[in-house]
Amino acid sequence: MPNADDVKKGVQDNVIWKSIFRPGSIYRKGYRDTSRDRALAAMNNVLYHLHPVKVKRHGLKLSYTYCLGGTSFFLFILLTVTGIFLMFFYTPAAGSGSEIAYADMQDLSAAVPFGSFVRNMHRWAAHLMTLTVFLHMARVFYHGAYKPPREFNWIVGIVLLLLTLLLAFTGYLLPWDQLALWAVSVGTDMMGYTPVFGDQVQFVLLGGVQIGPETLLRWYVLHVLALPFVLTIFLAVHFWRIRKDGGISGPL
Repeated sequence: MPNADDVKKGVQDNVIWKSIFRPGSIYRKGYRDTSRDRALAAMNNVLYHLHPVKVKRHGLKLSYTYCLGGTSFFLFILLTVTGIFLMFFYTPAAGSGSEIAYADMQDLSAAVPFGSFVRNMHRWAAHLMTLTVFLHMARVFYHGAYKPPREFNWIVGIVLLLLTLLLAFTGYLLPWDQLALWAVSVGTDMMGYTPVFGDQVQFVLLGGVQIGPETLLRWYVLHVLALPFVLTIFLAVHFWRIRKDGGISGPL
């Protein structure tokens, strides 16, 4: 059986341990204060790579538009956590006189401990994320941060805004109450007037010619799997381009 010293040596020789605790990773020992060595320290440590060694002064300046992007990302994480909790108590099934989805929502509010609290947290976080993403895009536009070399990231940001709106819209149907049914009915009717492919888009979203159990299942899959997966990919590209383009743009 290995003794404590052997276990300690094995842990300290681990690649992950070295990337965090070796000189020059978290601690600045062993590296000179040069551009090359700062870049080397950032590449050798995941914490430095996620947050640069040096941050521009305007990036830490408090303002009305401070950290709108970071707030949007935090709300997305909060929505993911609360959404996973809600998935344990929700079944996307309805029709034939058995409105299971609606009954699950009622049980969540009445019988599940903290169920109503988590559901309201999920709903308000969704509203706030839509607002903060829109304000973040407005700040970028008015500041001119969509211009070269950030034009590609501006397009990525527009896609993220559209994905956020789609997530909010698809989640609106899941309670399966009268408010959700009428709101989604109006929304899908508007999509039916889209030029050229309007009828096809409406049919795909509804799973038929009107809202039914197939609609609920399709929107549930979009809301909990497809859209979050695509949004996560675009978030990774967005963060990567921020680093490649020289950090965040200056506040207003």
